Amino acid sequence: MSTVRAMTEADVAAVSEIRVTGWQAAYAGILPQSYLDRMTVEADAHQRRQYFTKPDKAAIDLVAVDARGSVVGWVCLGPSPTAGGELYALYVQPSLTGSGIGAMLLRAVHTAALARGFGSVLLWVLTDNAGARRFYERAGYVADGAVQADDYDGVSITEVRYLITL
Repeated sequence: MSTVRAMTEADVAAVSEIRVTGWQAAYAGILPQSYLDRMTVEADAHQRRQYFTKPDKAAIDLVAVDARGSVVGWVCLGPSPTAGGELYALYVQPSLTGSGIGAMLLRAVHTAALARGFGSVLLWVLTDNAGARRFYERAGYVADGAVQADDYDGVSITEVRYLITL
C-alpha cells in the first residue's frame, strides 16, 4: 500500500530516477531517441535540487511512497499563467504504471489545489501519448482544443491541453 506525503530534498534523487526512466519508457517512439538517450538521472537531480531549494518556489511537490518508504511516484502542481493551477508533472515508477499510484497522486494533488484556492487544473500531454491521455480523461480531464508544440532535437512535438474543474 502506498501513501502520499510532501516531497523533501532527500527525495530528489529518487524523483529524478522516476522522472528520467518515466520519460524514457513513456516517450519512446514519440520523442527522438537521441533526446531520451541524453537524459541522465544525475543531470536531472542537479537541476531538480536547484529548483527545489529556491526560497520562492511556488510549486507543490508530493511523492508516493511504498510500505518500505521508497519513493514510487511524484506529482508537481503550481500556478498556471492563465488561471487556476497547472499540473506540471506526474510520474510513476515505470514498473508500477497501472497500479493506482498515479490516480492516488492525482487525487492528492487535486486536494492540494483546492486548498490553495485553485478551482481548476490544466495540464499539457503529448498528443501521441495515448496512455496518458486515457489516464487523464478517466480522471475527468477534458481536452479544451488548445495545442502547443515544443522542439526536441529539431523535431516539433505537439501537446494538447486538458482541463478539469475541481
